[in-house]
This record gives sequence, C-alpha cells and structure tokens, in this order.
Amino acid sequence: MPTFAEPLMKLMEALKTLPGIGAKSAQRMAFHVLKAPREEIEALAAALLDVKSRLRLCSECFNIADAERCTICNDAARDRSKICVVEEPGNVAVIERSGGYRGLYHVLHGALSPMHGVGPDQIRAGALVARVRSGGVHEVILATNPTADGETTATHLSSLLAPLGVEVTRIGMGLPVGADIDYVDEVTVSKALDGRRRV
Repeated sequence: MPTFAEPLMKLMEALKTLPGIGAKSAQRMAFHVLKAPREEIEALAAALLDVKSRLRLCSECFNIADAERCTICNDAARDRSKICVVEEPGNVAVIERSGGYRGLYHVLHGALSPMHGVGPDQIRAGALVARVRSGGVHEVILATNPTADGETTATHLSSLLAPLGVEVTRIGMGLPVGADIDYVDEVTVSKALDGRRRV
C-alpha cells in the first residue's frame, strides 16, 4: 500500500529520474512543490517546458542555443583561430567562468568509450574536422576530461587533426591550487609532473 497519495508518489518517481536525486531528495522536493504557491510551481513548469521547446544545438559548435547559432559563435570579438574541444555543454560554462579563454568551442556531446559502445560516429569528431578544414583555425585545444575515456578521445582527435596542419594542444592537468600533495592521488601527481613548466 502506497505511503502517499498517488499524485505525490508519481512526482517523487519522476524526480528520482533526475541525476543526483535519490528517494529522500525526491521526497523533500515533492513536499516543497506541494507547499509552494501555485504561481511558483506554474513558473517552474513553464521554465521546464520552455527549455524543451526553445533550446537546440548550435549549428556551428553544438553548444546549447536558442537560435541557429549560440551567443559565443555569434560574438564577433571571439578569436576564431582557436577552438576548444569539450565533452559536454556544461564544460563550456566552466571555461567561460574562468575568463581566460576568448576563442570558440566545439562540443562533442560525449567521449569515446568502447566499453559503453560509444565510437567515433557517436561524438561530433567529423564536424570538428570539417570546421578545421574550412580554414582559419590555427589551434585546437583538447579539453576533454582527464579520465580514460577523455584521454582516448583526445588521442583520437589528435590523430584526426594532425594531418590538417593545425596546432593541437591539450589542457594542462595536475595539482589544483591550494592542494596538499599528501592527499592527492598518484595519477594527478604524475600528470602534474608531466605538465611541469619552467619558472
């Protein structure tokens, strides 16, 4: 016998499908929805529907956009000679917040993962090669995640781009600022040593 009324149970089940939301979080959120003013919930529902109906992928870089091209690709002040390749749209937001990069992006929407059946055709590697071939690009920065799949993806993209005469670089990896070496794993220390620079 269900503990709560059917509509509340259905809401909890729906909320549990969201990433990072377990049974307890779903229950807390469902009760918040129940207690919140109707206008607040209608605004939330409208925002959810708006995201699904108005957003699409940028035709140039495959970032999230509400028009044919995203705001970054439409920005004439961006350095069009550089493309930073990332796995997911959320990675673009992180790099943008750093304020240190003013080039363009290319979003793969995944990483190569033979164990999960993700091959070169499932990521937008071909579109990246086409962008570089079209001219004007001097550097491609591979900013895939420092995981086995991210490294595999970076290696694959590097092999595709090398014959095109473009400079291919990889983001630096290693110790975060403020980290204590005693508490850092061996792979991170190894990457930090590999990426050392002259001071």
